[in-house]
Amino acid sequence: MEYLTIKNTKVPSLGLGTYRLTGEACVGAVGRALSMGYRHLDTAQMYGNEAEVGRGIEDSGVDREEIFLATKVWPSDFARDRVLQKTSESLKKLRTEYVDLLLMHWPGDGVPLGETLGAMQELQGEGSVRHVGVSNFSPSLVEEAAEHAEIFCNQVQYHPYRRQDALLEQAREMDYMLTAYTPLSRGGVGRDNTLREIGEAHDKTATQAALRWLLQQDKVCAIPKATGEEHLRENLDVFDFELSDEEMDRTFSLGG
Repeated sequence: MEYLTIKNTKVPSLGLGTYRLTGEACVGAVGRALSMGYRHLDTAQMYGNEAEVGRGIEDSGVDREEIFLATKVWPSDFARDRVLQKTSESLKKLRTEYVDLLLMHWPGDGVPLGETLGAMQELQGEGSVRHVGVSNFSPSLVEEAAEHAEIFCNQVQYHPYRRQDALLEQAREMDYMLTAYTPLSRGGVGRDNTLREIGEAHDKTATQAALRWLLQQDKVCAIPKATGEEHLRENLDVFDFELSDEEMDRTFSLGG
C-alpha cells in the first residue's frame, strides 16, 4: 500500500468505495478488503450501509487505529443540530468512537456553509471527527469552505474520461486530498484499447492501468467499489509498477 501525506496525516492512497453495497454483501466486502490489506473505507449516511460497514470492520479483527474511515452528511442534514445528531448516529452504526474524515456530501442550498462546517468543527473539537472536508465541490466552493474550516479533502468523480485539472491544481496548492470516486468509469476503462495496451506493457489489466494513473498523481487517492475477491485483489494489485510520463500523458488525453 502507498500512502499520501495530507496536512501531516498519512492516508492509504487506495480505498474501498461502498456506494450501493448493502446487507451481507457489504459486510463481506469490507471484511474481505481488510483481510487483503485495504486500510481505507468510504461510506456515507445516504448509502444506508454504515451499520454493515461497522460490522465488517468489527468482524475483520483489524485494529480500528489502522483504518482510515470516511463518511458523509447529506444536504438535508446540514443544519448544525442535524449534523451533530446524524454524526452521532453514524458513529453508533459504524461501532466506532470517531471517523477519520467527515464530508459534506454535496454543496447545500439554504444552510450557510459556515454553519455546517462549524458543526463539523465542533465534532473535531470533541474528538469524534478527525478531519473535515467536502464532496462534489467546485474550486470556488472549496475556497469558500476553506474560509470556515481546514479542508482536508474534496471527493469528486474522477477517471480518465473526466478531467479535473482545476481541482488537481487547487489540491496541490491547498494541500488537500482529491478523492476519486467512480475511478473506473463504472467499468468503462476495462473496455478501453489505450488502457489495455498500457496495462499489457506491464502485465496488468486496463483497470489496473487506470488506477495506477490516478495514484501517480500528486494528492490523489481512489476508492473503487468491489465486492468479489477477484476485483478487490485486482484493484489492490497496483503498487508494483509505474506508468511512464508518456503513458500518463496518453491516459490524460482520453479526457479530451
